[in-house]
Amino acid sequence: MKANTQQRSRRLRFAGPQDGGWLPYILIAPTLLLIVGIMVYPVLRVFDLSIQNYDFTKMHEQGYIGLDNFRKIFTEDDLFYSVLGITVKWVFSEVALQLVFGLILALLLNQSFKLRGLIRSLSLVPWAVSGVLTTMLWSLMFNQHIGVINDLFKRIGFIDHNIAWLANVDTVFGSVVTAELWRGIPFFAITLLAALQTIPKEVYEASEVDGAGKFRQLVSVTFPYLKESILFATLLRGIWEFNSIDMIFTMTNGGPMSMTTTLPIYMMQKAILEGNIGYGSALGVVTFLMLLVFVLFYLRLNREGKD
Repeated sequence: MKANTQQRSRRLRFAGPQDGGWLPYILIAPTLLLIVGIMVYPVLRVFDLSIQNYDFTKMHEQGYIGLDNFRKIFTEDDLFYSVLGITVKWVFSEVALQLVFGLILALLLNQSFKLRGLIRSLSLVPWAVSGVLTTMLWSLMFNQHIGVINDLFKRIGFIDHNIAWLANVDTVFGSVVTAELWRGIPFFAITLLAALQTIPKEVYEASEVDGAGKFRQLVSVTFPYLKESILFATLLRGIWEFNSIDMIFTMTNGGPMSMTTTLPIYMMQKAILEGNIGYGSALGVVTFLMLLVFVLFYLRLNREGKD
């Protein structure tokens, strides 16, 4: 009887690699196939298209052209370097400002005061609101004729006439940065607030005994504990902002005069609006490799910090 039970158990385990059975592999196979279908295949397809002359306006010239698309990007496309500069400025501006204001907000929300729970909840609203709704809201606020920004600035004497914030080359970038800043600060705030609450109170008490003031505690106690959270949040937000397209495209469509055209928008313009799928895919590969370098740099920095 005991022998029959053991044989039945072995049959149910589907004896396989290392006698662990095939059953675990069979159970996770659908998930793996789904991941390959929705993640791996599209990436490989983009790499494949990037080495093709796949242009809807020149269907008779389709075919593999090697690295010619990449050569054109770096040697013939003058707009690419301008777009790359705008992208770097966009990511750096957003991540740096969101980090600073998010840290300040997290430090404030970590204090004890009345209605703290309500204030914490309200501070998450910008991050929770739909991106489309956010862009509509800020587009109306920056509207030249009915926008509240012009009305407010005229009331306080900052300007004497209405400004077309989203159509002026001198103001459009700062306007879009402000709108995205409003949406991104809560992410840093809630991430750093969670990290702040893990710092043992005994550490602050010990620093007080040593005569440390608030500023010294911030530098010598708080910041070291927040280091990993800051690096992690900066990495995620940097990738998101690098790939951000909804806020800029909805508010300015990349204009005026390409002043707010970032790499994702430029890639979309080439691939979808102009129909040059091959060239747009090559831009996508360049974007992917840039982000990969950024991630590898973060991993190395994080490893050195732990060592």
